[in-house]
Amino acid sequence: MKAAILTDTTKCNNCHECVAACKKQNKLPVDLPRRWDLDDGLSAENWTSVVEGPEHVFARKQCRHCLEPACASACPVGALQRTKLGAVVYDANKCMGCRYCMMACPYGIPRYEWQAAVPYVRKCILCYDRIAEGRQPACTEACPTKATIFGDRDQLLAAARERIGKDPGKYVNKIWGEHDAGGTSVLYLSSVDLSFLSAGRAIGAGPLPKTTTTAMEAVPFAFTVVMACMAGLSWIIGRRMTIAKDESGKDESHE
Repeated sequence: MKAAILTDTTKCNNCHECVAACKKQNKLPVDLPRRWDLDDGLSAENWTSVVEGPEHVFARKQCRHCLEPACASACPVGALQRTKLGAVVYDANKCMGCRYCMMACPYGIPRYEWQAAVPYVRKCILCYDRIAEGRQPACTEACPTKATIFGDRDQLLAAARERIGKDPGKYVNKIWGEHDAGGTSVLYLSSVDLSFLSAGRAIGAGPLPKTTTTAMEAVPFAFTVVMACMAGLSWIIGRRMTIAKDESGKDESHE
């Protein structure tokens, strides 16, 4: 099974039951507004949110769980990985806090615990533990209108095409996430354009890791060069200090 979520914005009534279920499932504390948070409801304490778009359309925002995640390809230590089930998960034990994943994500999803003494990157993990047990994510289970549903990606794509075919006047003829950024495991149907979920940025069809691989392959070389430069600089400074100390000792002996 390729786990996925289909959100139909025409069914969303902005009840926020999905948000509450996510916080309860992941034991997330009450979120406090901060100046550095983006105005989309997401934060280190909120892994999903409901955003209002044009024509009072409400859409749930969460990690898209890309088929070829740019966040994972940008991570130099492998703290982010895409599982066989499709969920992109995070290992805090590997994270070194570089926040490359935040810069790489085209949807602006990962958030950082700026206020924590030991900060981590936080984001939706598609309730990986639940789906590994054969259950559905807490958010889809809690949705009272079935605006967001869980299932196999191929089956959800077929269901989305069927809905568009039965009522073409209701939907934009597009399934968001089918091809965007190489395809995602979180899919959308809507009556309006959903570019507001990506801050107005147009997301192309090509997988983004192709644009990050070259840069990340250069990281080990860059680290080696920087370390060599630092070691050389340290040796030069140490040598100068030793010479200065010797000369100072000679002057004192002459006196």
